[in-house]
Amino acid sequence: MKGYCFRSALLPLAILLGLQPLTATRKSEADVNEIGNRRVAHRSIISESREVAIGKQYAAQVEQTAKLIKDPVITEYVNRIAQNIARNSDLRIPITAKVIDSSEINAFALPGGFLYVNTGLVQAADGEDQVAGVMAHEIAHVAARHWASEMTRQTLLNYAMLPLMFTPMSYPVYMGVAEAMNYGIPLAFLKFSRNDEAEADYLGLQYMYKAGYDPNAYVTFFGKVLDQERRQPGSVPSIFMDHPLTPDRVLKAEQEIREVLPKRDEYLVTTSEFNDVKARLQTLVAELRKGQKSGPSLKRRQSAGPADTKGGSSSDDDKPPVLRRRD
Repeated sequence: MKGYCFRSALLPLAILLGLQPLTATRKSEADVNEIGNRRVAHRSIISESREVAIGKQYAAQVEQTAKLIKDPVITEYVNRIAQNIARNSDLRIPITAKVIDSSEINAFALPGGFLYVNTGLVQAADGEDQVAGVMAHEIAHVAARHWASEMTRQTLLNYAMLPLMFTPMSYPVYMGVAEAMNYGIPLAFLKFSRNDEAEADYLGLQYMYKAGYDPNAYVTFFGKVLDQERRQPGSVPSIFMDHPLTPDRVLKAEQEIREVLPKRDEYLVTTSEFNDVKARLQTLVAELRKGQKSGPSLKRRQSAGPADTKGGSSSDDDKPPVLRRRD
């Protein structure tokens, strides 16, 4: 028993020490010329094939509840931007991009390379480069395997808590910590840590740069969202809620652009195709909104005519019922 207790006491320490490399900073990430040849993915006990399989399951759930845009012109255009960024990233698995009919300025990536872009993001953007910047951020989450590493961290911490179950008076503590970890939250809506969000910013700027876009467009989009928040308090999109758009974040992004990314004479800012797709999307969304029913409504029953009444007119149906005394 004593030996067991000794090993149990060492287990949490060994696991916590093993967690440190999961969020370690990699100097190799600063070399944009090595994009595609470097390894930026965090270590995980979940294999890439398993991560893709889990992502497929959650993608199926998302597509059962979300309203996808089926227009081939719009979906092909958005998917083409995603593929361009993916080719110029450290991603080692295929990416699949689809468009969701939602006014929220948002995009999110599921584990395994399933990317979803809201119509609100495209409508809010001033150019293709701003859309590409947000998509590059999400692709960076997938390339770094942030979801898999977070699941690994939570699993190891769960193992680290097991000795508490065998320590007197500690079972309630174990249960309290386990509940706080909130395993019931759908994995598709996993919240990334601020370190992961900062790394996704860092890698995303590099990916959009390598794909030909001006990384400053991502910073410009920050300002656009902040301006919306000033005009409509509480309207900050959920994509930025876990990693707030603070001045420090903007300054850090600008610093990384200056220090890591060499200047170019020209960038792909936007295209006439973007304007055409945006206009097509606005028309499509307006038609979808117009076609939506507000809900069931009660209609007044029409009178069949005087023949169906006893000596009364058709207007009698509009009067409330009257209880008459029986002679």
